[in-house]
Formats: sequence, C-alpha cells, structure tokens
Amino acid sequence: MKSRDLAIRLKRREVEEKSRKVDDLERIIREFDQMASDLERQIQLEEDRTGIRDRGHFSYSTFAKAAAQRRDNLRQSTEGLREKLAAAVRERDDTVEQFSRAAQQSTNLEENRLGRRDRPLGFSALR
Repeated sequence: MKSRDLAIRLKRREVEEKSRKVDDLERIIREFDQMASDLERQIQLEEDRTGIRDRGHFSYSTFAKAAAQRRDNLRQSTEGLREKLAAAVRERDDTVEQFSRAAQQSTNLEENRLGRRDRPLGFSALR
C-alpha cells in the first residue's frame, strides 16, 4: 500500500517537473521571439536613419550588422528550442499517461480491497 502511494507521489512529482520544463521552454521561446523582433525593429530604424539598406555596402551600419547577427543567432536558438519543446511535450504526455494508469490501478486495487466491485461476477464466482 505505502509503496504504491510512494510510486504515485513520485510519478506526480515527475509530471510536475516535466510540465515545469515545458512551461520554461515555452517562456524562453517567447522571450527569444520578442528579442528577435525588437532587434528587427532596431535594424529597420538604423537603416532608416543611415539611408543604407544594402548589407554588402561598405558604409552599412556596424550596429545594424551586429544586431542582424544577434537576431539570426536568436532565431537559430529558437529553432533548437522548438525541437526540445516538442520532445519535452512528448515526454510530459507520456508521463501523464503513466501517472493516470498508475492512479487508476491504485484506485481499482483499493476498491477491490474494500470489497466493492463495479463489474458483474464471472465464471470464477460460480465455483
């Protein structure tokens, strides 16, 4: 009995941990997307200020080049995080399913222990 309860509590904690991981990844992705769009706006403002939009031009703004590089790095990081998020969501869903099964089994065993049965009697009851 106690080992079953302990296993269920551990599985519940694992579900909470994986849910937290998913939430953290989603938050980081949102923050990176926001930073990338902020950098995009800054690049546009700098190009408008200097009047040079050709990144290959010799007098293209150094700030705009650096901001574009940071923006591109953020986008690459975001793509990697999206892959990690997909894997984390799958892991969380699998863990939730395992937890649900364990909780249901525990409930069924407890009901059987108390003598309550929701299903009809089978052939074994006729012996």
